[in-house]
Amino acid sequence: MRDLGAGFGHLLKGQRWVARHGRSYGFGLVPGLITLVLYVAVLVALALWGEDFVGWATPFADDWSSPWLGLFRGFLTAVLFALALLLAVLTFTAVTLLVGQPFYEALSERVDRDVSPDGTAPESDLPLWRELWVSGRDSLRILVRAAVWGVLLFALGFLPVVGQTVVPVIGFFVTGFFLTEELAAVALQRRGVELRERLALLRSRRMLVWGFGTPLGVSFLVPFVAVFLMPGAVAGATLLARELLGEEIREGAESQSEDGPADPAVSPGH
Repeated sequence: MRDLGAGFGHLLKGQRWVARHGRSYGFGLVPGLITLVLYVAVLVALALWGEDFVGWATPFADDWSSPWLGLFRGFLTAVLFALALLLAVLTFTAVTLLVGQPFYEALSERVDRDVSPDGTAPESDLPLWRELWVSGRDSLRILVRAAVWGVLLFALGFLPVVGQTVVPVIGFFVTGFFLTEELAAVALQRRGVELRERLALLRSRRMLVWGFGTPLGVSFLVPFVAVFLMPGAVAGATLLARELLGEEIREGAESQSEDGPADPAVSPGH
């Protein structure tokens, strides 16, 4: 239970860190806003032209009589939009991290330097294109794993009583685990920790991971909240990654303001 509280503590410390480092917070908002605009544009396009697309995709129903034609295509249009909305929720974090790789790398490095006793941060020796490729590949692998869990939990949801009580709770914990992996990958990938090692590392401290990722995953269900929590989530996941690897975290560092000596962007000599 101690790890559960420690994980939630890292989540709060990450949000507090970006709250006290205004420029870093604004910098970290950019990828989420870009992804949000892209997703909204796609959903608006589906709302405007989804019915036309369904009509084009179902020519066999052109001769159906009223009201069956309208009911059939209306149902398919609603399902198409619902699936697009669900896919947007499931992939928002992964796409935002991919779009914002350079932004979040810089943010994570600032956090590392801020909380490190010697003021240094691990740096990746990979070129940007290679980092983007590795990040995209790993995100796809995680999405496949999450989809398998999603199908399994969906099937279990039809069980009487258990499907309406226990299964949703398990779903939140599964979401929290994979969400934490995506966020911690920013700091761990920079340290050269491969996906298989990352998953083993996270499984070794499941309570810590759940304490961080589960409440974050629940909050992400609220529309647009993910955009504003993402910078702090990346900062908190960097702190969590340091704990998983046994790296020291300088006490009180995350509470320093951006005007203080802890921020290397303000005080290069730190």
